[in-house]
Amino acid sequence: MDDLAGPAADLRALPPSIGPVRLVAVDGHAGSGKSTLATRLAVALGGAPVLRLDDLATHEELFGWTDRLRAQVLEPLSRGEAARYAPYDWVERGFGPVRVLEPAPVVLVEGVGAGRRALRPSLAALWWMDLDRSLSRERGRRRDGPGLSAFWDGWTLAEDRHFAADPSRPHAGTLVRQLPVGYALSPGPGSASHGCPGSGGPVSPAQAHGDGASVTR
Repeated sequence: MDDLAGPAADLRALPPSIGPVRLVAVDGHAGSGKSTLATRLAVALGGAPVLRLDDLATHEELFGWTDRLRAQVLEPLSRGEAARYAPYDWVERGFGPVRVLEPAPVVLVEGVGAGRRALRPSLAALWWMDLDRSLSRERGRRRDGPGLSAFWDGWTLAEDRHFAADPSRPHAGTLVRQLPVGYALSPGPGSASHGCPGSGGPVSPAQAHGDGASVTR
């Protein structure tokens, strides 16, 4: 049995937060392991759709994607309709072909700033990947290589400004730590407002790997 099955079942049992959908955010510092966690959680949820915020951000708008998310994703989901959005191509520096995001019972939104103030009213749960900022960035830089050093220099400044003005961790219902093998879930600072699915029992390992490749993680 997948060790994220329990937390996944708890998420499915939450009331819908936007239309028929339980929108679950996976936030954390760049390089902390959000992508891998979201991918594994999606599998435990039976193939839940995952919206990667890298697909909405751009070189010019690292955190200026809120209006695009609201218009292309949140508003359709609130009506029980499929969302349609054009993912950004970080190599070609432009938006690509449209993708469809179905209004499944649980939809994951993953990326830095997924738990931002503008999104929280639409969230059923907010998970924070609880890895130190410096360690996260060290991992991310090592993963992406020296060719993206200049990008990382600009990204770290933008991330610091974002979280200084609009922190997510204080509102997270669940804190997730990556172990040598697996994850440990515990109640977060915001557990009173955004429950902590799956964190009430003993630590349950789930096979973990490094964060998925992505220029803004």
